[in-house]
Amino acid sequence: MVAEHFEHVDTWVFDLDNTLYHPSADLFGLMDPKFSAYVMRVTGLDAERAAERAITYWETHGSTLAGLMIEHNVDPHHFLAEVHDINIDHLTPDPDLAEAIGRLPGRKIVYTNGSQFHAKRVLAARGLAHSFDAVFAIEDAELTPKPHAQGFATVFARANVTPSTGAMFEDEERNLKVPHDLGMRTVHVHDTPLDAPHIHHGTTALTEFLSQVVR
Repeated sequence: MVAEHFEHVDTWVFDLDNTLYHPSADLFGLMDPKFSAYVMRVTGLDAERAAERAITYWETHGSTLAGLMIEHNVDPHHFLAEVHDINIDHLTPDPDLAEAIGRLPGRKIVYTNGSQFHAKRVLAARGLAHSFDAVFAIEDAELTPKPHAQGFATVFARANVTPSTGAMFEDEERNLKVPHDLGMRTVHVHDTPLDAPHIHHGTTALTEFLSQVVR
């Protein structure tokens, strides 16, 4: 049974985007053009090459922001404010998910590569603003994004997370490698969950999965 694998867990860490809402909400479809536009302004590339460069930065550095900071010394706070200025009115409250999270024993934490501003807006829109004990964003990771180990180390130290009694829920499978290696229980939340050594569980439906965790 699923529940027996989580009996030791007292800290539940959730990614935000495409994890606490379904990817069909397509927030990245709204943010990606802003990423590309920012890269285009900074680098002078045309729109197509700027979009490709934004992806390259994400692949190489962990996030587009990290690539821009390392290679172009951009102001991270200006970038975050601009790319997260999107309309999220189509997000709706999810009382079933809120109830499922509320039934989990112990602390519940959000850890996102997005900004605090973005996280709080999304959680409020999903009716989850009061479901978590703390929200840690890229600012709290000292601007080091997942999947880098240093970002996890910074956030987990601030959150007082003991990995051996923690569980991590993520849509990006690469972001589960470090938690796994630290001793956390890992859950890949995705329409096509991967079977990989660093992934203990996969689910296409977070609420349903959480309902199996608590007996």
